[in-house]
Amino acid sequence: MRLLVVDDDKGFGTALVGALTANRHHAVLTARGTELLRTHNNYDAVILDLTLPDIDGIQLLRQLRQLDPLPVLVLTADTNERTAMRALRNGADDYMTKPPRLGELIARLERAVWRSTRTPTPTTTVTTGDVRIDLPARHLDIGGSPTQLTRTQFELLKVLTEQPGTAVSRQQLMDRVWGNAFLATSRSLDVHISALRAKLARPDLITTIRGYGYRWGPPAATQQPDRQSGVA
Repeated sequence: MRLLVVDDDKGFGTALVGALTANRHHAVLTARGTELLRTHNNYDAVILDLTLPDIDGIQLLRQLRQLDPLPVLVLTADTNERTAMRALRNGADDYMTKPPRLGELIARLERAVWRSTRTPTPTTTVTTGDVRIDLPARHLDIGGSPTQLTRTQFELLKVLTEQPGTAVSRQQLMDRVWGNAFLATSRSLDVHISALRAKLARPDLITTIRGYGYRWGPPAATQQPDRQSGVA
């Protein structure tokens, strides 16, 4: 596994990285939570302490969950049950207290990674009204006529239509399309969304969720499933 250890205790963190490396895992140590937000795409899982010099650990969990379902095991000296509950409710996959038993730590990480890779069969075709999107073929058809999109426009469309009727955050969109929301620019997202709307010529298909992001189609609760594609 490729692991990022986020812990400001250099002595403990270095020892843990050494032990993980000895067990044939690639582990990197950082003391800063912003490094996790910047490089999360490079890892299979994260071992996270909640006490960091640059950001509160719970806040960091919330921000990461806007970007990535990356498995996170919280490893901290805090034995308070409320802290564990807060971490788990804010996106942690597991919680352990220091010092951990290495075998158990690795087993829990492996389980979290395995669970994260169990994804359902992706939708291949999305149909909303007279708009039909063939995702594998990267083809958009509006009213029976093909419509050309740029690579970026189609990637945005793909992310938005994965869960029609569900709001997608700006951070998630930038992360999925540009590879790193922490470094991407909001202005680029706005420009491409505007261009995509113009290509669709259906102003109600992409709704802006003020202060959050965008949604494809009406809210999920009001949608009727498409009989052919299974997606509204």
